[in-house]
Amino acid sequence: MKKIYGNKYLLSTLNNMRKNNRLAQSVIFYGEKGSGKKLFADYYASLLLCESPDDNGPCGKCPACRNVNSGTHPDVYHVASEGKLEGYTVKIAREVSKDVFIKPNNNTARKIYIFRDCHNITVQAQNALLKLIEEPPPYACFIFTAESKSEFLPTIISRCVCFGVSVCTEEEAAHSLTDSGFGKEEISAAINCFHGNIGRCTGYILDDNVRKQVDLTKRITNSIIRRDEYELNAAFFTLGNNRNDIHEILSMIDSLIRDAAILSRDSSAGTIGCFKEASIKLSDMLTVYQAVSIHNAIEKGCRAIEANVNGSLVLAGVCADIMEIIA
Repeated sequence: MKKIYGNKYLLSTLNNMRKNNRLAQSVIFYGEKGSGKKLFADYYASLLLCESPDDNGPCGKCPACRNVNSGTHPDVYHVASEGKLEGYTVKIAREVSKDVFIKPNNNTARKIYIFRDCHNITVQAQNALLKLIEEPPPYACFIFTAESKSEFLPTIISRCVCFGVSVCTEEEAAHSLTDSGFGKEEISAAINCFHGNIGRCTGYILDDNVRKQVDLTKRITNSIIRRDEYELNAAFFTLGNNRNDIHEILSMIDSLIRDAAILSRDSSAGTIGCFKEASIKLSDMLTVYQAVSIHNAIEKGCRAIEANVNGSLVLAGVCADIMEIIA
């Protein structure tokens, strides 16, 4: 089983739940992208299914643990999203509701449904799942992951046990990346961008597109610092209508704006963005009110992207809003 770094209190809580036979049938793991939510979802599935658990959690060696780890366990269902928005629809919820009453095959008499990345789970789908989560068959378990609890209806949240997953320290991230066989220079570059977020650091090292996103974020941020509307539009234009890239870029810019607001009040504060030098410059030129206004403009753009609005139009609007704020 893949080692989990950081989140010691969460691991202890989950293991104590298992030891006391108090594992919940419905749980939500939430936290920022790359923080390890999916890893915890698999860990929780292993806790539910492990044939030889001990005080330190699932054994990682029994057939159930090995199958969960390899994604081949016959009674662990990674529910697939669908459509342009990659969401969970009422159709999917109804299919799960039908399937759940087919009893499991494994020795632990469990059947687990994992809903990953619930950033676009519809209200209708949640309402369709509500009765099932409220009164599930004794063998059925549901695991959801999302960046925020706010993705879910209060009625769903009240029927689940919710766990926040935190990013690691930079030291823990470096240790994890070293254990994964990466070199010192690439580890240093990754941590400089994504700090203790192991998932995003790994993506930066392995994925050319992530590095391109970081480079474009730096280009966009520099154009904001120079108040260069033409360059800002040109940089946004290179994204075309790629929804995932647009969302990632806007999120990274938002982190830099957050850092700038914090640094304007405390120059020694820690940062979370991928370009600290730019955040320092932004902290000198932006008021807190302007930083909040830019954050709101970016958030509006992200909501529009999630609603399937044309990406080029969204970015043109974000660009206009930012230039008006910093004029």
